[in-house]
Amino acid sequence: MPKEIKVPNNGRPFKNNATFCVGTGRMGLALQKEYMEHLKIVQDSIHFSYIRGHGLFCDDVGIYREYTMDGKTTPFYNFTYLDRIIDDYLERGIRPFLELGFMPEKLKSGEQTIFYWKGNVTPPASYEKWSELITTTLNHLIDRYGREEVITWPIEVWNEPNIAFWAGDMQEYFKLYEYSATAVKKADLSIQVGGPAICGVDAENWMRSFFEHCTKNNLPLDFVTRHCYTAADKAIQTGHYFHHTMSKPTKMINELKQTRQIMSEYPYVTNLPLHITEFNSSYNPRCPVHDTDFNAAFIARILSEAGEYADSYSYWTFSDVFEEMDVPMSVFHGGFGLVALNSIKKPTFYTFEFFSKAVGELLYRDENLIVTRDDDKYVIIGWNWHDMRDHNISPDENYVLSLPSIGKQSLLIKKEVGSSHANPMQTWSNMGKPRSLSKEQKAILQASAEPLQTDKKLYEKDGVYEIEITIPCNHICMLEVTPVKELTESYLGYDKEEFYGLE
Repeated sequence: MPKEIKVPNNGRPFKNNATFCVGTGRMGLALQKEYMEHLKIVQDSIHFSYIRGHGLFCDDVGIYREYTMDGKTTPFYNFTYLDRIIDDYLERGIRPFLELGFMPEKLKSGEQTIFYWKGNVTPPASYEKWSELITTTLNHLIDRYGREEVITWPIEVWNEPNIAFWAGDMQEYFKLYEYSATAVKKADLSIQVGGPAICGVDAENWMRSFFEHCTKNNLPLDFVTRHCYTAADKAIQTGHYFHHTMSKPTKMINELKQTRQIMSEYPYVTNLPLHITEFNSSYNPRCPVHDTDFNAAFIARILSEAGEYADSYSYWTFSDVFEEMDVPMSVFHGGFGLVALNSIKKPTFYTFEFFSKAVGELLYRDENLIVTRDDDKYVIIGWNWHDMRDHNISPDENYVLSLPSIGKQSLLIKKEVGSSHANPMQTWSNMGKPRSLSKEQKAILQASAEPLQTDKKLYEKDGVYEIEITIPCNHICMLEVTPVKELTESYLGYDKEEFYGLE
C-alpha cells in the first residue's frame, strides 16, 4: 500500500547546505583542460559556492622555491600557476576553500609521501619558513583579489593528520596548527581558519585533544572540520578494484550528531561552524560504487538531513580528473567524481542538481522523501537505495501526496535517474566496457547520462493536488510543481479536437 501523506501548508527552513562546497583532487589538476570543462558542467547546473582540495603548496603548483647565491639561501615565491587556478575558479563562480598542504620539496623534513603524485606529508624543516610561506601567499592573494574577497575564503590546516597524511604525531600536528593559524591571522585577522581535518580513525580522541589544546592555548579557531565516509570495512582489493561492505547512510548522520555533541562540551568551540570537508560512500577512488545509480540514491539520504548538524558537507569529488591512485584507466573506473572522464555525468551528479533546487521551507521528510516549497514552487525529491550485491531488489517506495494547491492549475515536471535512465555506466557495459572512446561512443554515453523527464498538468480539487509517486529500487527522482497561467483563450479559433489529441 502507498504511503498517504497530507503535506502541511507550513514547515520550517530546510537546512540544505549541499552546494556550499565540493571537493577536488590536488589543485594542480586545475591546469588540465578537461578538469575545467567538468567544473563548468558542474557550475552550470549545481552552482557550488566553494571548492576544496589538496596540494596548494605541492611543487606542481610551484609556489615555494629556494635559491642560493654567494652562499646565502633565499626563499622565492612564484604565484604564476596559483593565479591561473584561482582566476579560473572565480571565472566559474566558485571560491577556494584553501587547505594548507602538503610540504614543498624545499621545506620537507623527511621523505614520507602519499599518493601516485607523491605529496610530501612530513612536518616542515623550518616552522618559521612555513609560516612565512602561508602569510606571503595570503598577502599576495589579498593584493591580487582584494581583501573583501579573500577574507571570505576559509582556510583549513592540513588534511587527515590522524592517518598516513601526516608523518608526525598528534602533538606535532598541534604545533603545525598553531604556527599555521597564527600565520593566517598575521595576513588578516578576518580570515577564517580551522581544523583538525580528521577522518574517522580515533576521531573522538583527536577532536577532544584538539579542542582542549586550542582552548588551553587560546589559539585561533573559527570553524571545525572533519571527514566522513560510510564504507563499513577496510577495502578489499580484487585486481583493479577495491570493494567494501557499505554501512547505511545514517552512519554519517550519526557521526555528525556525535561531533556536535562533543563540540557542545567545549565552550571554546560549541557554537562554531562544522564543515565536513570530505564525504562520500567509499574512501577509495577505484571503488565501483561511485559510478552507480545506487550511490545517487544513497547520497540523497545523507543530503536530506546532514544540514541539521553540519554547515557544509563537501562531496569528494566533482570530477574524475583525479590521480591519487595513478592516471584513471578508463571512463568508468570507480572514481570519486560527479562527472566521469569525457564529460559524462554520473547518476550522483543529479542528486546534487536536484538538491540544489530544494530551498525554502521543509514541509515533509522521511527516509525516502522530502517536500520543500519556496514561494509558489514545490520541489519534491524521492530516493530508494539498496545494495544489490545481495542479489535482491528492494520493493518500490510508493506515495500518494495531498499537496496544498498554489493555483487552479500547475505544471508537474518529473525527472528520474536510475536503471536505464541517466545510468551511463550500464550503457558503457553494454558497449563492452571500452577503455578509450570513439566520438560516437562518447556521444552515446553523454546522451545516456540524461534523466528521463516527463510532465503533466495538475488540477486543484478541494484546495489540494493529489500526486502519486513511485520510486523503484536504486532510483532518485525530483518533481517540480509550478503554477500555470492558462492562456488558451487568447488563441483565436483554438479547438482541441483539431489538435490531434493535445490536451
